[in-house]
Amino acid sequence: METKNYGYVKVKLDELLKQRNLSKNKLAHRAEMQRTQINHYCRNEISRLDIVVLARICSALDCRIEDLLEYIPSANKND
Repeated sequence: METKNYGYVKVKLDELLKQRNLSKNKLAHRAEMQRTQINHYCRNEISRLDIVVLARICSALDCRIEDLLEYIPSANKND
């Protein structure tokens, strides 16, 4: 069976932290999260998005979900 490429969702947390000159440690404290979890989001090493975690990050950074996530479509539309 052939698999389809639907594209992917990019987490732009690392970019947001750099733009706001905010450390991962500071975000971890504000969002009440583990730094290791933030590292996974920054490196796009997550397979399932947790809406509670996303809400915490958005609240801590005072941003919108579309500032944090971006859909990257498949390069080949025929997939």
